[in-house]
Amino acid sequence: MPLPYVLLSAAVSLDGYLDDTGPDRLLLSSPADFDRVDEVRASVDAILVGAGTLRADNPRLLVNSPERRAARVAAGQPEYPLKVTVSASGELAPDARFWHTGGEKIVYSTDKGAQRLRETGIAAHAVDIVPLGDELDWRLLLEHLHDVRGVRRLMVEGGGTVHTQLLQRRLADEVQLVLAPLFVGDLRAPRLFGPGAYPGGRLRLVETRAIGDVVLMRYEPTAPGTGAEAAPADRHWLRIACELAAQCPPSRTAFSVGAVVVAADGTELARGHSREGGDPVVHAEEAALAKIDPADPRLPAATVYSSLEPCARRASRPRPCARLILDAGVRRVVTAWREPDTFVEAANGAAVLLDAGADVVVLPEFEGLAQEPNRHLGGEALARAEERR
Repeated sequence: MPLPYVLLSAAVSLDGYLDDTGPDRLLLSSPADFDRVDEVRASVDAILVGAGTLRADNPRLLVNSPERRAARVAAGQPEYPLKVTVSASGELAPDARFWHTGGEKIVYSTDKGAQRLRETGIAAHAVDIVPLGDELDWRLLLEHLHDVRGVRRLMVEGGGTVHTQLLQRRLADEVQLVLAPLFVGDLRAPRLFGPGAYPGGRLRLVETRAIGDVVLMRYEPTAPGTGAEAAPADRHWLRIACELAAQCPPSRTAFSVGAVVVAADGTELARGHSREGGDPVVHAEEAALAKIDPADPRLPAATVYSSLEPCARRASRPRPCARLILDAGVRRVVTAWREPDTFVEAANGAAVLLDAGADVVVLPEFEGLAQEPNRHLGGEALARAEERR
């Protein structure tokens, strides 16, 4: 299921703390960075904080700039982003500023917590209370935000427990971290990230920026997902595969396809595209796999990203791409577009892969991007693709 783009935002001391243990909140950001945060808030559909942050900081979570609020309204958006909080227990104070400022609010809880919230009278503040069952399920929460509330970009402002859980569950698309030039040094103080099992590999640094005396660092995860469940890095790599397809020399008898092979730790092993290197019949997956040593021990845990479903049959070469992938030892494929019957009847590379025990993940939100380099084939090819969905 599609999920919102999840952006984690936090400011920490040089030794990794979110706050100290004093009675007042430790201000880590500079005035200029607070304005940057306001700009990010204005750009998203919803802002989320956990119950601990709600209790400790009593935030309002508003877009403070009148100009930014006016721009949202002019663009057909609500003046303020949807405000979201999460509480398993439902033990939230009804007089918190969260409920009494800004626009729409929603709180996710367990079945028991939702009942407690209704009893406190919080629902009287036009708050949407959504029970998620016996336990909080982050994926279910994000699916609800996407499908029911129309949230496409979600900013998460804390606390450390929420950030940790979203990262460990491979649900964070981006981390925006501000580093403040001071130390806390108190083991009792809250830290940004807690212990536990995180996705492997190094995160990708996409931006660094000095803002006054603090430094903003933006990171994206690189490690692919596992099994049939998509991870944020899967969307990054599939986008690259779709963009590679635009490099293909146009053909009236074959699709333009891009492919990337990525190791489990997020290391790119190879990339390729159809008709690469002047070979008029080479396929994208074939071109990429040919650049990797067949004995590379990373292949069995790797993921192949292909803008089009790997082929199950072909006339130009003895082995179709689905078989090449399996013979290479790869057992996970992420694709954007199911192959239409334009050139091969009843094409079904996914079935070949699934029958061999591989996992196939289809991300239809990238279908349009994958189809774009193939527009010259005409509407019939794309219409047939639509019929297969």
